[in-house]
Amino acid sequence: MSDLLNSIHEQMPGLNPKEQALAAFIAEHPQLVVRMSITELADQSQTSAATVSRFCKSFHTGGFSGLKMQLATELALQPAADSYQDIVAGNTLESIVSAMETNHIRSISDTSRLLDPRQLEKAIAALHGAGQIDVYGVATSGVVAQDFYQKLVRVGKKATAFSDPHMQITSASGLGEGDTAFAISYSGETPETIDALRCAKERGAVTVSLTKYGPSTLSALADIPLYTSSLEEGMRRGDMASRIAQLHVIDILFTGLISESFDDYVPKLELSYQLVKKYRKEKGR
Repeated sequence: MSDLLNSIHEQMPGLNPKEQALAAFIAEHPQLVVRMSITELADQSQTSAATVSRFCKSFHTGGFSGLKMQLATELALQPAADSYQDIVAGNTLESIVSAMETNHIRSISDTSRLLDPRQLEKAIAALHGAGQIDVYGVATSGVVAQDFYQKLVRVGKKATAFSDPHMQITSASGLGEGDTAFAISYSGETPETIDALRCAKERGAVTVSLTKYGPSTLSALADIPLYTSSLEEGMRRGDMASRIAQLHVIDILFTGLISESFDDYVPKLELSYQLVKKYRKEKGR
């Protein structure tokens, strides 16, 4: 199932009755939808053109033409293995290696197709111009936040990354105009992360979110929403593919940041590398 269709399935229970009817029709007949006009879709789903337009806006498709284009693209690129492979009892190590490779490659490729270059450019500009960068995330997203933090400090950016919700708010309260807050939550509904980003926004900082694809409280709050693949489900997967997808976006942002201002950041990156190497060598590590 594609990211858009998966997101529609996930969000369906929270939609109003008309939007649920529209979502059900799209999910059941995606191949037909890509060949319909907005009026035809409204008639077939027993809704209205206005409902279709609101639906497209909620799912960030850039209008009805964008919805059809995204559906067509995702259907065309849909691989033979239609879903992520879950953890099952008694798998051989060879099967596990193959399953993890498939899951991670799929997660990265699906996420790459979701990324909007214009939003990436805005996020990179906000990071480059920031006097202070706060990175928020808890649990698995907190691990990703720590990864981003250590990358930022290596190129001389003033940054913090707290998983403790009280420290997130404390840090956010010290932000202001010219600063950037970057919040990571796969669901986009983590209360502590939402509170921290809302506080940063109230203080005047530029806010960036990284969530799974689809509507969420966190992405709606952010000035610059970024999205990852939303196909991973279930407790047994341990947030593996979603973590890989988040790290993929972080690596893109970090590489883009350095590439845009190469002469500013590469000397700092080289200096941090050489100093770590020097002091490890002195202590015989």
